Amino acid sequence: MLFFYNINHMKIRFFQVDAFTRVPFKGNQAGVCLLDSMPEDALLKAIAAENNLAETAFLLPTENGYHLRWFSPKVEMKLCGHATLASAHVLWEAGLVRVHDTIRFDTLSGVLTARQQDGWIELNFPARDHEPATLPAPLQELFKDNYVNVTYSFDRYIVELKSAEAVAGFIPDEKLLKDHLCIITARAGEDAPYDFVSRYFAGPVGVSEDPVTGSAHCSLAPYWSARLHKNEFFAYQASARGGELKVVLQQDRVLLRGEAVTVINGIFTI
Repeated sequence: MLFFYNINHMKIRFFQVDAFTRVPFKGNQAGVCLLDSMPEDALLKAIAAENNLAETAFLLPTENGYHLRWFSPKVEMKLCGHATLASAHVLWEAGLVRVHDTIRFDTLSGVLTARQQDGWIELNFPARDHEPATLPAPLQELFKDNYVNVTYSFDRYIVELKSAEAVAGFIPDEKLLKDHLCIITARAGEDAPYDFVSRYFAGPVGVSEDPVTGSAHCSLAPYWSARLHKNEFFAYQASARGGELKVVLQQDRVLLRGEAVTVINGIFTI
């Protein structure tokens, strides 16, 4: 039984997973909580704040798959790639889903799926269009003239810098970034195995820099498709932890492929 009460405590089976990496302590950390019933939102928010990870995923079995919700330390999220990847990884690893079965997640962003693909986990997510934009004053102050293009996608700015080195060496200013979701990106260097690199800053939802961000690549895939005239990419998110993604744009959907490793397996006692 995954979720139960005793005289004193509620207990929830809990995992911490490093997503978009094949080795521990890289990629992006996600909490995964397996539920038998959905607690009140206040408790979900408290658990996410206690974990203090970029996202905590809450999974509840349904007739056709799983109801999936994601919470940052501050708010419920409408879409999260790395915590969905972590959730699929846990379900297969714990033997709750057969390895060759596709997992269906019902979420605030509609039905999302995960499947095993050549040793990687493949997520099927919505693509997010972008349009030309002008930076707001705080971001103009931050970037000055050190960028080559800026667009707006869904709820975040995409700022293309002059080189992959500029992305890796960028020093964020949390004060200037606090009110805006912002992706910085650039073409990868000629000798790199990647097509593009990026970083993502999400101060408004309580994450100063997200280490590896699936949802950001829902915006980056259409962006780089228009720039590079191709639909398949090998991408690197150049945070301190770093992580790799295989990305495929298929019309209005993005396939995100990544790996994951479990680093904590235990019980959340409340």
